[in-house]
This record gives sequence, C-alpha cells and structure tokens, in this order.
Amino acid sequence: MDPAATGTQPLTSEIVWRPRNPHPQPPPSGLPRLIWEVLSARGFESEDVIQKWLSPSLKLLRDPFCLHDMEKAVRRLVTARERQEAIVIYADYDLDGTSALALLLKAFEWLGYKDVTYYQPKRLSEGYGLHKEAIQKLRDGGRKLLVSVDLGITATEEVEFANSIGLDMIITDHHLPKETLPKAIAVVNPNRGNCTSGLSHLCGPGVAFYLALALRRTLLEEGIIKEGFEPKALLDCFVIGTLTDMVPLVDENRVLVKHGLLQLAQTKRPGLRVLMQALGLWGNPLTSQDVAIRFAPKLNALSRMEMGIQPIDLYLVSDENEAQLLVDRVLSNNQDRQASQRSAEAEAMEYLRKNPPGSSIFVYSSAFHRGVVGLVATKLCQEYGLPTFVGSLSSEDGVIVGSARMPEGRGLNALDAMGAASDALEQFGGHAVAAGFELKVGNAELFRQKLEEFFSKKLVQAEPRTWVYDAEASLDDLNPTFMNWYEHLSPFGAQFAPPVFCVRNVLIQQVRPLKGGHYRLTLAESNQVSRVALWFSPPKDHPLMQGALEDVGRVDALVEPQWNYYSGRRTLQLLVQDLRAAT
Repeated sequence: MDPAATGTQPLTSEIVWRPRNPHPQPPPSGLPRLIWEVLSARGFESEDVIQKWLSPSLKLLRDPFCLHDMEKAVRRLVTARERQEAIVIYADYDLDGTSALALLLKAFEWLGYKDVTYYQPKRLSEGYGLHKEAIQKLRDGGRKLLVSVDLGITATEEVEFANSIGLDMIITDHHLPKETLPKAIAVVNPNRGNCTSGLSHLCGPGVAFYLALALRRTLLEEGIIKEGFEPKALLDCFVIGTLTDMVPLVDENRVLVKHGLLQLAQTKRPGLRVLMQALGLWGNPLTSQDVAIRFAPKLNALSRMEMGIQPIDLYLVSDENEAQLLVDRVLSNNQDRQASQRSAEAEAMEYLRKNPPGSSIFVYSSAFHRGVVGLVATKLCQEYGLPTFVGSLSSEDGVIVGSARMPEGRGLNALDAMGAASDALEQFGGHAVAAGFELKVGNAELFRQKLEEFFSKKLVQAEPRTWVYDAEASLDDLNPTFMNWYEHLSPFGAQFAPPVFCVRNVLIQQVRPLKGGHYRLTLAESNQVSRVALWFSPPKDHPLMQGALEDVGRVDALVEPQWNYYSGRRTLQLLVQDLRAAT
C-alpha cells in the first residue's frame, strides 16, 4: 500500500439533535398530527399546497418549449426525420446519462426514426465527455446528426471540430456551462444562464424527456405522425436516472418520480424486470430508496468495473432468456465489485489502525480498483466521521485517480479543500460532499499536507455533527395506519429527505450484530409496544459504541419508519439515524 495519512488521533465532536422547525398550530381538518408536523416543519402551510404535494399531478408539468433552444432542436430533428438522416445519441456513461440514452432511443423508435445508434465513452479508459476521436469515427460511419445527453455543455472545442467535419450537434445537458457556450445547432440546458424555464432541477433524463415531449407534440401537430406514444411509458428510465443523480425532488422531478416509480414497478423492459425479480423488488410497491440503494448500484457497478457488460445492455435487451443471462452476469459482476471493495476497505482500515488519522484521511494504493474508490471513501468517511480522500495508483504512469467524501452535517466542502491543495493536483471537480481528483504520485505528500492544513482549521470551526428531526413521536404513533398516510409524503430524496422522528425513553430490548458493522435492534416502550430497528454503520467514535449496546438500557432514538417486504409479507421497521442515552 502507498498511503498517506497523519499520525495524530482523530478529532471528535459533539452530536447535536434539533427539531427542524416546530409548528404550534393544530393540523387542518382530516390531516394526522405527525403528517402535519412534517409538512409544516418543511414550510408547507396552505391546504392547497399540501394537497398538491400529497397528490402530484402530471398536469402540473411546464411546457417543454419553455426551455431555451428547444424549438431549434426540434426543428433539426424534424428535418432529420424527413431526410432519413443517420443520428447518433452520445451519452455519458453514468446512470443518469444511460437512463437518458435509453429513454431517448425508445422515444425516437416510437416516433418513426429509422437509423438511430448510440455511443458512450468508457468510464476508465476514455473518461467523461465528448471526444474528438469518437466524433471523427461517428462521422466516418455516416452519422449526420449527434444528440448529446447529460454532457457537452463545456465542449466548445469538440463541437467546433464536429462542425468542421460536417456533423451537426444538438446539446442536451444540465451541468453548469463555462462563459462560452458550444456553437451547436441547439443547446438545451435549463442551467445555461439565459434559460428562463425554471427547470434547473432537471438532470439528464429530465432534459431528454422534455425533448421527447416537444418532438412528439410537433410531429403530431404537423401531421407527420398520426398517433404518439404514451409519455408515462418513458418514466421507468427517468426515475432511475433522476434518483441516482440526487437532483432536488421538487416540482417536475417530484411529479415525474412519483409516477415513474409506478411505471418502473410494472416496466415492460425485460432486463429491468428480471433484475428486480432477482433482488426481490418485483411485485411490491417501489420506493425511491429501493431504486437508489438496492437497484441502481447493481447497474452502476457495470460501468465502474468495465467487465464486458454495460448498464445500457439491461435497458435495451428485449428477449426474456437473454435478459436472465445478462442479470446473472450483473449479479456476478456485483459480487466481484463487492470483493474488490472489501479488499480495499480492509487494506485501508489496517493502515489507519496502525496510523490513526488526524483531521482528514488520504489513502491510496495500486491495489485499489479505480471503480470502487468512491465506495471505499464513503465507507471510511462513515466509519471515522472525517473528510476522506481515497485514490487508485496506476503503476504504469504514476497517477493517482480518486474520490473524496465529506461527513454529513459538518458543513465541509471537498471542492474548497482541493482548491486549497490545487498546487498538488492535476485536476479535480464534482460537488461539495462528493468529488473526484487526480494527481501525480510525487505530489501525494504535498496533497496530504495541504489537506491537513485546510481541515485542521476547518474542523475546529466546523459545526458539530447535527441531526435534524421533524417531529416527536412514540413507537405506538409509528403504526401501520400512520404508514398509509406516510406513503403519500413520498418520494423522498434530495431537498425532501425522509422524515425523521424523535422517540424518547425506549428500551433496547435486543441487539443482534449484522455483517458489515450493522445492528438489528428491538426497541420497546413501557406499554410493551416494540419495533424492529436497523442501525447501519454507526461511527467508531459514537458515544454508545464505546461499550456493549446491550448494556445501554434506555435511549432516545432518531428513526425513519419504513415498510419491509420479505417472503410476501409486509412489516413495519425503523431505520435508526442516531441513538443516545435517554435524557
């Protein structure tokens, strides 16, 4: 292992619980108290707003032509159909790019386009974005029009190159642009700066869905086709990509994810259906957590590991028997990914045991597969509660490619940290809590020092670990009748997290350790009402983990209620966010 870390003891901090925004007013007629407290704590007060939130309608969707350049994009696509031009969809390799690709391929097929192919760069060997070599090959292969999905907004040079060789381009993307936009036929991006659509919450599949809606409407209105497809039929793709990209579940995203979960639960795509059957998800109502935590990672592992099968193959396979063979390979691939991840985690943990980290963690190794460094960073960040940077060292060129993760509730920013360490880096980018980086191995020690300098100051100033809860409840309150209402609050995701309830003075009746450092608990009230509760990956420095959980006795708990489906039975269980000794 070729790691770098500091030699001081990890920092710890107080864990603070606070109510989100208590509302003293009584609930509107017919609305249960806990549901009202959740909604009012999140700023929902009028009955009209609450009703629209609980029953999101497709009628609330904005006109697709409100997106800047949508008219230009549609006109070029109508011309391509009339001329029977060869079209290629160039999509990002991640799951929202792949979902957008599958969505648009099906839409073009239903709208009568005859010659449509696709291209996705490989995550590890090619990397993100439009590539001139690929553009040249596509043009040499007879493609006349390229439609990008989930990429291209910063590809000014690549678009100029495409223009120079006679390949027209339509850019659809949602990422932030640079000062100069690519000179494409159309640039459809709600975040392009001068777009007034108000659709900035859409990700790749959302923009692609709106393009399909606009094209469908135009072809119908101009009599080019006599009947269009049912737009809801595309939402199985939309929901996977949107939930994995973690964009805000507000406005159109909330409406379309709500309906998309219903569509995915009855999808006609054999690959998706067989995979859900293998995971025990088929035949049950789907939640956003089912898709984001249980289903999507199996597909994501395919592009991470590059083992001869890609996520798009599962979307497009049409034969049931072939779908089963693909799913068998998906699950085998996922086992390989898990083994690679476990090996890397064990190696990193052993090093950190011998060399305890200080204000941050930076480990790298030539034994770490590049496809799992983000997953390992997440695990270490959860275990230690510290900013974590994990890299894979290439023995061929001495370059470390890695991922960064920030602990929840601390107000720390990975991009700020890497900006302060930019002298040591070749490149970096991403988001505040999850980002990527690249550096030469000769700069590893400098990078470590810069991270320590940055976080040693920031963690002193940082907010204590904070858990926010929506309302106080008893275990008895969290019952099946309540859950029938609770389901109307979903889907949950970015900017509308699952509600958390504070349950006080409950007894830890049973403790059962699970694989991976997780726990299955039985929590009980004095009136003998009990609930099964799962506590995943409690941090090593958590106050209650310093002794045996069985000896703690009574605790206050922050919990998230959820249904568990197993062997045809539905049972209520709680997901523990945090525990502390009863006050």
